[in-house]
Amino acid sequence: MRVLGIDCGTEYTGYGVVDLLSDHRLVCIICGAIKVSPRDPMPTRLSLISIGLQELISLHQPDRVAIEDVFYAANVKSALKLGQVRGVAMLAAASAGLDVAEYSPLSIKSAVVGYGRAEKHQVQQMVTRLLNLEQIPEPADAADALAIAICHLHTAATQERQSEVNREVNRDVNPELKYPPCHPERNSPPRLRGEPRSRRTPTP
Repeated sequence: MRVLGIDCGTEYTGYGVVDLLSDHRLVCIICGAIKVSPRDPMPTRLSLISIGLQELISLHQPDRVAIEDVFYAANVKSALKLGQVRGVAMLAAASAGLDVAEYSPLSIKSAVVGYGRAEKHQVQQMVTRLLNLEQIPEPADAADALAIAICHLHTAATQERQSEVNREVNRDVNPELKYPPCHPERNSPPRLRGEPRSRRTPTP
């Protein structure tokens, strides 16, 4: 599975593409950030971010896109701008026919570090270790995007293992067997309390 993680921002939008190989190793395909000028009007910035993400999706063909669900903003104005960038990221993924998974910062840190209150540098160090990189990805937005992608891959792998367990449990269950075979000769369901007995047809 190949996942594109996106760390939305109004100046730097981090991205990271991660592969989960058949031997369960994680491999970083590419990471970086789309930088836009804060002096440009917001529509121009959104357009540049959209074009950049569309090019990444077209070039690297991810199977899924993952973004951060809940974000921190210093004020309402910043929150609205971040929301616009998230909308652009979702639109770029949807336009390519890709599903978008959203994860809270707590979930991302828990999946990568194992602790939901981990510091930023701890997340960066763990991303470097999990992907076997020589150095911490830069800028920091790229490391955050890789963490989002890793979070989705870990979550998807856990869900797949759970599905396999469920399939094993249900493999020998006959869905058409509605009543226990206590009386093999009984073809009808057991009589409920208060229900009249059905008359037997006399044998000729």
